[in-house]
Amino acid sequence: MALLNISMKVKENFDKAKKRLVLLDYDGTLVEFVPRPEKAFPTEKVLSLLNRINNKPDTRLVVISGRGHLDLERFIGHLPIEIIAEHGAMIKLNGSWRNLFDNSDSWKKVVLPVLNRFTFASPNSFVEEKQFSLVWHYRNVPDDVGFLQSRELIRILENSITSLGLKLIDGDKVVEIISNKIGKGSAIKNLINENKFDYIISIGDDKTDEEMFQELSTNKKAETIKVGRGPTVAKHSLENVKQVLLFLEHLMENNKN
Repeated sequence: MALLNISMKVKENFDKAKKRLVLLDYDGTLVEFVPRPEKAFPTEKVLSLLNRINNKPDTRLVVISGRGHLDLERFIGHLPIEIIAEHGAMIKLNGSWRNLFDNSDSWKKVVLPVLNRFTFASPNSFVEEKQFSLVWHYRNVPDDVGFLQSRELIRILENSITSLGLKLIDGDKVVEIISNKIGKGSAIKNLINENKFDYIISIGDDKTDEEMFQELSTNKKAETIKVGRGPTVAKHSLENVKQVLLFLEHLMENNKN
């Protein structure tokens, strides 16, 4: 019922709008989580949906993800769409990637040994190095062990990274360290300020998406949709990836404009 109510309300407004913006997270929104992040390729259904949205007149589609740009390039880089990677640090526009921030990564020499120590102590966990961040993944660690280790890692890092101009992202079975200047909220702020969109749809599942929802919280022309359970500032919620895809399919059906 919730899916039906959201779909009907949003579709009506979407069809009436003359200049639309659609912001979509990747993992946990368009594709399911998998044990190895590099294996999270989109289905043909997802690729078709992205093309249909992108080809919709007067509609701007942006896939905005915490993923590294090389991953997103492998997954969806062949599509002629706009992509924002690493929580807003990089953007692919008109087929070319560019940095939106200076890539000063000397801090990694301080943080990486700590992550490596926790990886050694937690079998099946691993460290991912992106251009602008470091990530400790513990999805494949037994839940009780992974959670306790992640809390200890956060406790240790919280006391040292602030002076380095960094912040912690306590995500879905990941702990990520990144510049405190980078975030999805600031990434979309300029995009929205520079364009006069009369309808915005933003969908995401993780804590980093809450920054995006918060940025849009006072925008009466924006619909924000949280995927999954948990506290959120989003106006609506969907249960899972399957519901997101059904929602997007309905959005694209028999549009009048």
